[in-house]
Amino acid sequence: MPAYALAASEAHAVSTAESALYLSIVVPIYNEEESIPHLYERLTAALEALGRSYEIICVDDGSRDRSFALLQELAVADGRLRVVRFRRNFGQTAGFAAGFDRACGEWVVTIDADLQNDPNDIPALLDKAEQGFDVVSGWRARRQDTFLNRRLPSIIANRMISWATGVHLHDYGCSLKVYRATVVKNIDLYGELHRFIPAIASWQGVAVTELPVNHAARKYGKSKYGLSRTTRVLLDLITVRFLLSYSTRPMQVFGAVGLLSAFVGSLLLLYLAYVRLILIQDIGSRPLLMVAVLMVLIGVQFLGMGLLGELIIRVYYEGRNRPIYVVREELNPKP
Repeated sequence: MPAYALAASEAHAVSTAESALYLSIVVPIYNEEESIPHLYERLTAALEALGRSYEIICVDDGSRDRSFALLQELAVADGRLRVVRFRRNFGQTAGFAAGFDRACGEWVVTIDADLQNDPNDIPALLDKAEQGFDVVSGWRARRQDTFLNRRLPSIIANRMISWATGVHLHDYGCSLKVYRATVVKNIDLYGELHRFIPAIASWQGVAVTELPVNHAARKYGKSKYGLSRTTRVLLDLITVRFLLSYSTRPMQVFGAVGLLSAFVGSLLLLYLAYVRLILIQDIGSRPLLMVAVLMVLIGVQFLGMGLLGELIIRVYYEGRNRPIYVVREELNPKP
């Protein structure tokens, strides 16, 4: 290769390396007008001290206060701040999904906008991630929330999630997490599955760990969560357990139940046939006959559900991907 061509190639490689974005910060926001100026100041200070290229992606999840107006002002002054505005409130999971779709960095950090997470913990989380981990989850070891309605349900939920998924973390609910971009780019989020991302990512065989982080009491606004979240967590846990174990093979779960039910029902019918034909006894008035027929029918229905599930899985993986949110407008977008 000529010397000038080699020099040009090396210059292009250096330019590409320098232009590659290191970090994307994803911040879902819903009615946080009082927190936004303080969050932006603390976040940019921590990221500037890091000395690496970054972008901040704020997703306004249909806020009804001045949140978007404040973000708009900040985006005009800082081109590294990208703002996505939803048409209505789609939930925190949709906010994370929108941020992940648009993230251009090598690493993706998620953080809440309520100032309870400390941006100064981000460098430590990144250092841990660069030791060979794909997901580093924050652990609010000294959580500054009330015990009965916040911390106790969280402790119970975290233990249940760890037991059910096999990924043992102390604090699934902490939004401050670091992900390798290739991990979140390959995860489809629906419902309220954002808290289960480490468990879902573990299905890909990634390395997951956690690190204690700071936690502050909420200063502004109101918490968006309460005791009602416990029920949603339990329902989501069932969904995640199914996704981790049988998402690509639904026939194995529905088919197993169907075969068991049909087998037991068939045994009962054989017994009743023996009673009627050999013992010459009346079986028409026996409740056991109805139970046997019902179990066989249930077995057939579950087998049918398994087949339908297999067809739906084929459509899901072979069809077009559609986002779970609708964007009204976007500031400083990147192609």
